[in-house]
Order: sequence, then C-alpha cells, then structure tokens
Amino acid sequence: MLNQSPGPTLLGVDVIFVGTILAGCAALAVIFAIYAAVTIKDPMAKRVKALNSRREELKAGIVTATAKKRTSLVRKTDQTEKMRDTLSGMKVLQQSQIESIQQKMAHAGYRNKETAVLIIAARLVAPIILGAIGFLVIYVIDYFPDWGSAKRVGAFGAMLLAGYKGPEMILKNKAGKRTDAIRKGLPDALDLLVICAEAGLTVDAAFNRVAKELGRAYPELGDEFALTAIELSFLTERKQAFDNLAYRVDLESVRGVVTTMVQTERYGTPLASALRVLSAEFRNERMMRAEEKAARLPAIMTIPLIMFILPVLFIVILGPAACSISDAFAAKPGR
Repeated sequence: MLNQSPGPTLLGVDVIFVGTILAGCAALAVIFAIYAAVTIKDPMAKRVKALNSRREELKAGIVTATAKKRTSLVRKTDQTEKMRDTLSGMKVLQQSQIESIQQKMAHAGYRNKETAVLIIAARLVAPIILGAIGFLVIYVIDYFPDWGSAKRVGAFGAMLLAGYKGPEMILKNKAGKRTDAIRKGLPDALDLLVICAEAGLTVDAAFNRVAKELGRAYPELGDEFALTAIELSFLTERKQAFDNLAYRVDLESVRGVVTTMVQTERYGTPLASALRVLSAEFRNERMMRAEEKAARLPAIMTIPLIMFILPVLFIVILGPAACSISDAFAAKPGR
C-alpha cells in the first residue's frame, strides 16, 4: 500500500479539512442567499395574520361563557402535551423554569407559550446528541490523532456546553436585537402618540394609528402597539393590556410608558403632557447613549491604531527614505 503524505496542519488541525468545511458552508450560504432573494415574502402578511389570530382569540374568549371552553382556546398540540408529560415524569420540568422561558420567548417575539416546553426539551436533548457526536469523532474514530488529552477533553466539554447553552443563547440574541429595535423607535412613537392624543383620539385609536404609521420603519414596535390596541379593545381590564405590553418588551422605558398609561386611565391625568415629557426624556437618553459610545471610541481605537495603522504609516513615510539610504550605501565603492 502507498503511504499518503499527511496534509498541512495548523495547531494540530488539518488545514485542508477545515478549508473544505468552510467552502461547503460558503456554498450553502450562497444557495440560501439565492433562495431568499428569489422567494421574497411580504413581512406584513405574517404580522397581520398573527394579529388577526390574537383578535379572534380575544373575541372568542369574551363570547365564551364557560371556563372549560375558554381553556380550549389555548394553542396546544399533542406533541407539546406529550413532551410536557414526559419531562414532568422525569422531574426536570418546573413551573418557574417554564415561566422564565416563556418571558424570554415573549421578549424575542414568540407568543406561543407552549413552545417553551420544546426549548426546555432541546436544552435536555442537544447536549446528549452533540456529546455523542463529539465522543464518536474524538475518541472512537480518533479523527484528530495529534490532539492531547487536555485538548480532547476541552473539545468534548465545549460541545456539551454548546448543546446546553445554545438554544438559550440564540433566544437571548434574538431578544436583544428586538429590544434594541424597539428602543430606537420608542421616542418617535411617543411623539406620534402625543399628536394623536392632542387630536382627540382615544388611547385605542392612538395606538392603532401609531402602529400603522411606524409599521414599516419599526416593524417590531408597530407589532407591539397593534397588539396592545387589540387587547385594549377586547380585554375586560385595560390595565391588563398595558401590563402585557410591559411583559413582552424588556425595556425600562416601556415600563415607564405603561405606568403613565395606567395612571392616566385611573386618575384622568392629561395624557399628552405626560407623554411629551417621556418623549423628551427618552430622546435625551438616546443622545446620551450615543455620546457615551462616541466617548469610548478613542480608547477602543487605541489598540488597532498601534497594531495596524501606525506600522503601515511608518512604512509609507520611512520606506522611501530607507530605500534611498540603502541605495546610497550600496553605490559606494568598497575600500
């Protein structure tokens, strides 16, 4: 048999193998980009469908008389129920854990609370699957024979940790992006609410109007305001609609708006003046946050400036002079 020469390695990793994986990932990304460009869908259609579904649920909940029929309105599937029973039987499903995952899902924009059971199940199953794959690749197949015991244990532990923390990290990342998008559009939304309140619109109509106006520029905020308008129209307690808005959005600013709305509904205080003060405060906060980032920029740019920009600048400035000096010394006749 002919001995095949091993490929080039970097830190014990086969460079050709890693390059092949990266090339495959790039090809899949190109295919996905082409597919996304060809199959363009209207993002408003999905949002309108979800809001209409919530409106129908609230209508049915108000019309239905018995509590037994109201519980049937909750969106449950046989798979989630079976999974819930299985996890409860294994003593790994707690109500506090379900509530925590449900709130994180609400912050990320997922309103189906039954999906929390699937995320908890994924946190239980993913470490087992990734751990089995890692054990098979690292120890059984021995795909990386140059790795020492410490590196093997570290890679195996990293796969277990990725399987356990992966679903929660993805959910947290999506919730953070959505919260930032809502934070950017909140001052503009409050300005529009002030205009609507001064024009004589009710709170329900004002929220609905702001949702329509900001639906294109800030779809996340428009979605939340539209859902709040629907709940204000159909829920028996209007305070519950505002509390649901504070529950779905992880922002202290939104909690302040909710508190102002509840106080306005309870005590009859003027809504426009309170919202105008809140809008100015949020705009100042956004400006202070931008100034803070600008003040941190010199400290952040110090290391890239020293490592990348200054050496290139020295080469450009001193390079021609060094070449001229070198040529001058080379042209001198030897003694």
